Amino acid sequence: MRLLKSTLISSLIALSLVPLSQTHACTRVVYQGPENNILTGRSMDFSIEIPANLWVFPRGMSRNGEVGKNSIEWTSRYGSLVTSSWDIATTDGMNEKGLVANLLWLVESQYPAFEKDGDQPGLTIAAWAQYALDNFATVNEAVSALAKEEFAVVTDFIPGTDKFTTVHLSLSDATGDNAIFEYIEGKLVIHHNRNYNVMTNDPVFEQQLAIKGYWENIPGTIMLPGSNRASDRFVRASYYVNAIPQTTDPQISVASLFSVIRNVSVPYGISTPDQPHISNTRWRVVADQNRLVYYYESVLTPNTVWVDLNKLDFSPNASVKKLALDAGQIYAGESSKHFKASKPFVFQGL
Repeated sequence: MRLLKSTLISSLIALSLVPLSQTHACTRVVYQGPENNILTGRSMDFSIEIPANLWVFPRGMSRNGEVGKNSIEWTSRYGSLVTSSWDIATTDGMNEKGLVANLLWLVESQYPAFEKDGDQPGLTIAAWAQYALDNFATVNEAVSALAKEEFAVVTDFIPGTDKFTTVHLSLSDATGDNAIFEYIEGKLVIHHNRNYNVMTNDPVFEQQLAIKGYWENIPGTIMLPGSNRASDRFVRASYYVNAIPQTTDPQISVASLFSVIRNVSVPYGISTPDQPHISNTRWRVVADQNRLVYYYESVLTPNTVWVDLNKLDFSPNASVKKLALDAGQIYAGESSKHFKASKPFVFQGL
């Protein structure tokens, strides 16, 4: 008992050293099961409503960086299924090769200076995740290309709010490889390692790894931190993703990963006046990266929607399609047939 009390005090002291920041909370976890059963789950936590829709984007789409005449341009190599935010940004998604992209808030982010008439082309932060899904099949491909920094990521305020967009990007692929991309003091920092299967919004990922190292010495069966703070969610997710069943059964593995994401979610309506970085969960996603099934769950509807990417048409010149979810629409089970042809949304830029 004395040892446990001492450990608890040490833990609380360690956590008190992690700075609080006025951010929006999210958690992302990669399940690396037997026989390459790879799934990525995430929670989207935000302080205001963040309407989401599902979109199908085919190969061969012409894109640009939406930051003026100095925008980068590309044509999508891969089709993707994505979750939009306000229909101005891709926040989450999976492409037809099983690459998953997730954007999470990181208040410490500082992006390179960008000049509309300068020499370096730019890409709106609203399309950062989409650029990865359009162009890469694996994490290794993405790391090799993005490390060249051939364009600047350009950010701005979320329209109609006082929230300046500061996010980091996580990628995982169908082999279980992982990478996290952060802009710290204007410099791109890439963390690339298969073992980087858990991340939260804050602090910067290097500090998240330090937190993980500390808690690995404390058995999760004895004590786990239980608050909604990012550091606590990171510890719980790191423990539970390895404690849940390691199986090839898709039903059990998807349900197990959802249970982890729910465990680190913030209850609806929760607010903490002196900790504005804590925001309640709006929706959750689990992506099965080898079977190519994408599961979406809103906290405001009593069901989970899933889409089998094998039933979608990603061929060049196929229609862009949308599954509307932003008004609380309810669908049952596999919902690929409910998508409707739609004009693609325009990424918010300058």
